[in-house]
Amino acid sequence: MRYYIIAGEASGDLHASNLMAALKKADQQADFRFFGGDKMQTQGGVLVKHYRDLAFMGFIEVLLNLGTILKNLQLCKKDISQYHPDVVILVDYPGFNMRMAKYLHKAGIPVIYYISPQIWAWNQSRVHQIRKTVDKMLVILPFEQAFYKQHNVDVEFVGHPLLDALAANTSAMPDLLEHQPTVALLPGSRKQEISLVLPLMLETARLMPGINFVVAGVGAIGDHFYQSIIGNSPVKVRMDQTYQLLAAAQAALVTSGTATLETALIGTPEVVCYKGGALSYQIAKRVIRTQYISLVNLIMEKSVVKELIQHELTPVNLKTELESLLNDKEKRERMQHDFTLLRKKLGGEGASDNAADIIVRFLRDKSKH
Repeated sequence: MRYYIIAGEASGDLHASNLMAALKKADQQADFRFFGGDKMQTQGGVLVKHYRDLAFMGFIEVLLNLGTILKNLQLCKKDISQYHPDVVILVDYPGFNMRMAKYLHKAGIPVIYYISPQIWAWNQSRVHQIRKTVDKMLVILPFEQAFYKQHNVDVEFVGHPLLDALAANTSAMPDLLEHQPTVALLPGSRKQEISLVLPLMLETARLMPGINFVVAGVGAIGDHFYQSIIGNSPVKVRMDQTYQLLAAAQAALVTSGTATLETALIGTPEVVCYKGGALSYQIAKRVIRTQYISLVNLIMEKSVVKELIQHELTPVNLKTELESLLNDKEKRERMQHDFTLLRKKLGGEGASDNAADIIVRFLRDKSKH
């Protein structure tokens, strides 16, 4: 079978690469072409466009880069029409992928959406478009299945692929274990958010001498970009070793996104950070319908981790929260107990295999009719 996969961010690249590995086991003839990243490339197939050229966050930032986004959409449509895939698998990345779903549906190409856009958080009306344009939704959060079923969307819960990714990658870095205590800094996976959040994290490090602060760098961003922000600070960067760094750290400052869930599943106490462009933040504040922004709190339906958002995200507040995480044994244990319950809620390992089996079965059933 010919699979065209579209992932537009670092987390999508990770989960799509694990899905590709599982598809190769389920379908010996699997052939891949994709928008994605380095991890997907290691699974074989043809990388058409790297996600570092696709990732724009925030309402205003998307508007400013609309020309580039439209060109990428055109490139994707043209490439798909020349490749003639048996199915297109959309991985999260809703701004781009929901437009592609509309096009693909009209073109008569089967669409499977793996990892739902967070439409339950804002603009829930988009579920009607998903029902019309997506053949099957494969969701990774337990409450998403009920949401889609309620709107008559063909949906299956496969479990969370992070559990697979973590199972393979969570041995701690021995050299970091010698430096106690260590705090991991996860400033995000896009240059834009790193530029906003990392300076505040570095200022927090300056206020807390004697603590070993280490940045979890993303290879696709490049070490030079981090160094341009870090300058003379003693804070070090470890590239593409996020899970190992979190396993060694006593606490973490984490930019809101998938990384908050990764940190919790590894069991590292964390503070969630979010800072957006002023106008984008004002718009988001008015349209987001959820009580929390971090996946940890959303899934647990209570405040497990502290969220410092926009004006609350200051070095002084970060220092206060970090000190309580490092020194308050009862608080740490309570948070880690909640992390254990969170893991149970997400089901066991095997999400990638479950998703691959459903996709291959879907295509075989389709070919019979």
